[in-house]
Amino acid sequence: MAAPRLLCGSVLSFLALLLAYWYRQQAGDSSLQERLDTVLSSLLRAEGKVDVDDVLPPRVAIGFGGCLDIIVDGVALMSEARIKPSSTPIHHNFIETEKQLAESFAYFFPPGAASERYVSNETLFRMLVSASRKLPEMRWSLGGNAPVMANRLAREGCDVLLGGRLSTEQMNVLSEHVTVAGKPVDDADIHLILEYPTGAKWGHYTAGRANRYIVHSDNHNPMIDSLEDFASQLHSFKPALLVVGGLQMMDSFPFQAGQREARLKALQNLMMSISTSTGTHFEMASFVEESLMKDLLHYIVPYSDSLGMNEQELPNLLSLFKGGNITVLSDPYPRVASILDQMRELYHLINSQELKDGQRRLTRLHIHTLAFQAIIVTKGSMWKNTMSATAKASLTANRHVCGSTQIDISKAKLIMDDSFSISRELGSQRIPFKENSPVSCWEESDYEICIAPVLVCTEVFQTAGGGDNISAAGLVLQI
Repeated sequence: MAAPRLLCGSVLSFLALLLAYWYRQQAGDSSLQERLDTVLSSLLRAEGKVDVDDVLPPRVAIGFGGCLDIIVDGVALMSEARIKPSSTPIHHNFIETEKQLAESFAYFFPPGAASERYVSNETLFRMLVSASRKLPEMRWSLGGNAPVMANRLAREGCDVLLGGRLSTEQMNVLSEHVTVAGKPVDDADIHLILEYPTGAKWGHYTAGRANRYIVHSDNHNPMIDSLEDFASQLHSFKPALLVVGGLQMMDSFPFQAGQREARLKALQNLMMSISTSTGTHFEMASFVEESLMKDLLHYIVPYSDSLGMNEQELPNLLSLFKGGNITVLSDPYPRVASILDQMRELYHLINSQELKDGQRRLTRLHIHTLAFQAIIVTKGSMWKNTMSATAKASLTANRHVCGSTQIDISKAKLIMDDSFSISRELGSQRIPFKENSPVSCWEESDYEICIAPVLVCTEVFQTAGGGDNISAAGLVLQI
């Protein structure tokens, strides 16, 4: 009888251990949910401290371009197009062959880095579009930096003037509070958005985080051919803010000699012509052509009060500004201290330049990462409500990526550390993360810094357009 009793006791002990483990898991899950709920409530409270004026809505002018996004599962499209994983990940400035596409996708897919590339081979691009239409989960969406930002600005209560050449189909999905300046087109430029979730598999590659790889073969957007129509309406519109975006469409495009510089010079003249009481914001993107980046540093950046970019684009711009090379890949999960040091350096480098006629001092810098939002604003500048704007940017990240205005904490997680250093320098101050006061703000030198954690969406609906929505939402409360 001893053996059965011993066996019974062992089973009961094992069941007791399982039950204890289950209770600990339940308690842990409950504690985590409570923490997320507190963070969400606190961010919503911070966002709600500032209301957009319904009687006199902010007026924002934004350009340029527009497209129709075809959004697909990137791995499924590669399979449908019979493009096999490349054994040699290689960065290409533009795509001409299926082999280059496979190599480029293999380069950006494992780290989960956002990328956008021009396809110079129209036959290849048409084949990819045709393959995408065969996928059951393919969907269309309004695309392009300016239209996406315009719709977000309108949704948040602004009246918007949009510079872009759009099709009737695109204009039908614009907010009624958006006025389009630009001749319509019959066939809109198409962008293929190859989305993938964290952990997606492509051959022996695994995606380190959810992101997208974008390919396009635009004709209208690289020429910013709505510029003149936009300029003719800009001054009578009297915007509080001018936003410039979509210039990455110029990257690797086959311009004639001097053509790109002439278009950028025309845009520079427009930026110089507006009143200093109107703020100017330049939204960065994925740039790989060094000569274009240098043109932007000459024609656009010095005429911008505000810059917006992600964790890949910040070190890229900083490297080039210091005389270095393009940095195609950067840490997809940067620490707060690293981003803050890069932001400070870029802020001081830009503002150390002697101002020439029409140039502006950089007074705002917004960096959006997967884990957190960071905004630097010069004290006494035109930009208001930095704390609330940082919270709103953080909440918008979840709303857009999850595809819902209501944030569901069961589909969210925090990946920001429980405390962070404000610099990589030895002995730097550490700021603890507080669930009931998650937006941390402090003053340094001549500026204020605010950091807000992101409730990272765990059930991704769409990553494309995330930066545009986040930047637009942050701007709304600051003008």
